[in-house]
Amino acid sequence: MADQLLHILQHALGVDEHGRGEQYRSHFVTGAGSDDHPCCIAAVEQGLMTRRDGATLCFGGDDLFHVTPAGRDYVAANSPPPPKLSRGQRRYQAYLDADCSLTFREWLDTPWCKAA
Repeated sequence: MADQLLHILQHALGVDEHGRGEQYRSHFVTGAGSDDHPCCIAAVEQGLMTRRDGATLCFGGDDLFHVTPAGRDYVAANSPPPPKLSRGQRRYQAYLDADCSLTFREWLDTPWCKAA
């Protein structure tokens, strides 16, 4: 259940399996009968999430769970480290992060790529 809990918290925060990302959200919606609901209830009992009863909400009766600061700390402490990347993989990741209109080959010829 710890792996499922970590996955749910990561998903609720909008981060990847290594805990990386902008944490652009902090909620998870699930209802009784789903596989995730018991895990979210356990997270509430551990103080990692809070719960709003779906019966009081206007979107179909599922419960709304919010990640608490303790839940954010749990994700930071329990997410595995990202894999080590080779120099070429780091360069390609830098190209993807640049989000430019150049092809990878064109980007390789730019001055800022030489520093990567």
